[in-house]
Amino acid sequence: MAIIEITSLDHEGVQVFGTLTEAQLRNRLEPEKGIFIAESPKVIDVALNAGFEPLSLLCERKHIEGDAAGIIARCGDIPVYTGERELLAQLTGYTLTRGVLCAMRRPLLPSVKQVCRDAHRVVVIDGVTDTTNIGAIFRSAAALGIDAVLLTPTSCDPLNRRAVRVSMGSVFLVPWTWLEEPVKSLNSLGFKTVAMALTDKSISLDDPILVSEPRLAIVMGTEGDGLPQETIEQTDYVVRIPMSHGVDSLNVAAASAVAFWQLRSQNSEL
Repeated sequence: MAIIEITSLDHEGVQVFGTLTEAQLRNRLEPEKGIFIAESPKVIDVALNAGFEPLSLLCERKHIEGDAAGIIARCGDIPVYTGERELLAQLTGYTLTRGVLCAMRRPLLPSVKQVCRDAHRVVVIDGVTDTTNIGAIFRSAAALGIDAVLLTPTSCDPLNRRAVRVSMGSVFLVPWTWLEEPVKSLNSLGFKTVAMALTDKSISLDDPILVSEPRLAIVMGTEGDGLPQETIEQTDYVVRIPMSHGVDSLNVAAASAVAFWQLRSQNSEL
């Protein structure tokens, strides 16, 4: 490992950890040069196990032989930047309480057809921009039998630093990609589509017809505006979660967990 002591925020190589925006890290014009940041030994370990390529590390000096030691050993001969606690906090915008940050190479994403090839249950995230909700949905998807995640271009990037952190690394466990076509395009891949929405035509989430479907795409929208009417009209089913005490909706992350569990595939091992 190459331990590099930094004394200035201008030190060459550390910009990825603080001064570059999420859009710059993502580098949509040249995806092969895109980078994302994983935080904490546990999350970085999940990423490494999933085959992601580490590029550099940033940690406080005390963590080099402490919390970050195992990660540093796994990452091989890449730069390990360190420095005074206050300087690193200025760079990243917060104190590195979790020990270590890792800059990693963004993967080239598969096509929708590739992601869905062997899937029985997928979720479509439509227009969800809150990073915390994105991370929570991925965590529920990984835990509750969702085979793949599709996101509309209006949704938040799953490899946003906060989304990765909230997901506890689940964004590395579930295949995902961007859905550029209308939701109804999934019918051609053998899926029946389910819009989670409150309408006059909504059926209950526990309707037996839903779990009997061999392939389902569960479409989730924002908790504020919900799904666009155009999207709802494209789907095969419109579904509501039965609730009590006059409550009409749940946060999208909570609603996704309920839907994933109820609609899990009959072939699921859960």
